[in-house]
Amino acid sequence: MSTAIVIFGATGDLTARKLIPALYNNFCKRRLPENISIIGFARKPYTDDIFRDKMKEAIAAFALDDYDENKWREFAPRIFYQQGNFEGSEPYNALSAKIDALEVPAKNCLYYLATAPEFYMSVVARLAEANLLKEENQNGYRRIIVEKPLGHDLQSALVLNHEFHRVLNENQIYRIDHYLGKETVQNLVVLRFGNAIFEPLWNRNYIDHVQISVAETVGVERRAGYYDQAGVLRDIFQNHLLQILTIIAMEPPATIQADALRNEKVKVLTALREISKEDSAQATVRAQYEGYTSEPGVGLHSTTETYAALRVFIDNWRWQGVPFYLRSGKMMKEKSSDITIQFRRPPTQIFDVQTGTTELFTNCLTIRIQPDEGIHLRFMAKVPNHGMQTRPVEMDFHFRDSFGVNAIPDAYERLLLDALNGDASLFTRGDEIQLAWSFIDGVRSGWESDFAPPLLSYRPNTWGPDAANNLLGSDGRWWIHDSKVPHGSDPASET
Repeated sequence: MSTAIVIFGATGDLTARKLIPALYNNFCKRRLPENISIIGFARKPYTDDIFRDKMKEAIAAFALDDYDENKWREFAPRIFYQQGNFEGSEPYNALSAKIDALEVPAKNCLYYLATAPEFYMSVVARLAEANLLKEENQNGYRRIIVEKPLGHDLQSALVLNHEFHRVLNENQIYRIDHYLGKETVQNLVVLRFGNAIFEPLWNRNYIDHVQISVAETVGVERRAGYYDQAGVLRDIFQNHLLQILTIIAMEPPATIQADALRNEKVKVLTALREISKEDSAQATVRAQYEGYTSEPGVGLHSTTETYAALRVFIDNWRWQGVPFYLRSGKMMKEKSSDITIQFRRPPTQIFDVQTGTTELFTNCLTIRIQPDEGIHLRFMAKVPNHGMQTRPVEMDFHFRDSFGVNAIPDAYERLLLDALNGDASLFTRGDEIQLAWSFIDGVRSGWESDFAPPLLSYRPNTWGPDAANNLLGSDGRWWIHDSKVPHGSDPASET
């Protein structure tokens, strides 16, 4: 049986920078189905040859592996193009005929919605009208991949899910979050449940707090039209940060299968404590980098946040009382995505800290998602030839050192392959989306109330406003950066 991949919005950046290079890399690794066709669908009046030339340029620029002309010649005949708008019926009838004309009639079909969100419902509805979504008579599977954002609040997400479910079963819908396709995020599951030394400590008895940070050094760039309506809370927290949180905090699944994994993630989101309006100013920080309102496409009086920090709690047996600090921002000092597990102090200090010869630290496990992907464990060691003086040292693991420079593929390679194979483990389920939006809507409600924290400003190339430090400082903690923590200090407090 042959397979057709149809990319809606195929002339956009996502297709050129990510999707086609990812498919090309998988093709070169012989991981794609043997009889596969890739059809780009968009409004521009391209022919098959013009579209192929555009995709050749994209592969040469963005494919992970070195461009190979011979491999391109083998890959190119599998690429096609269908011109059409997203709302009309006729282009979908033409698409159906194009799919039927490719090799055998019985086909698997994977539809990728790389369009603007306002076209999601139109594309799905038109596909259904053209009978391109129904699975019957052993005609192969019909699946769709939907890019974020999936709505802009809970109500819009509910509407979107309702419209999808009118013509699709839940197991046909693959809601993509590229962060879940990153090798380092997937490795969190292995780190936790594949190593007996961590799981016994992974609870409120031994962990003081958890930090999750996603920092970007760029501004809004060409995304101002979307970003000024969304802000960092909708753009990063609702999906990336909350998804990472669920993996860090979830219980061991019975199996590694999709439903078992996603059931445990839903339990975490269900236990996530709502931040009340009254607690908004104490538990959240929002800010905007200086110069944001001068960016092209941004309103002069915009109050959109480009930075946010939250203190959240998970009300279950494992995590009761353990704070999780989440932050993300643009125009930050460094580009990095990190998870820091800060362990508690030893119950008593037997070494001499009064004389100043011993530094008082706690154990710290840092998982770097990007860049320089790896895991770093900090522990105490005795300084040689200095009596019982101690200092923190680190055990470092780097993916590239252990597995090679090109060991980490782009996230879209894995996610596209999983969708083709019917593995939904790394895709978000409808109830996850709704629970995440419910939490984010609660934060936004606090920001729109009389208890809202002020919209602060911060200088580019910094770690954000001072209030974000105070969010942890009031608890006797601080953000862990690459820089060393202050001499003689302890980032964890007894709680």
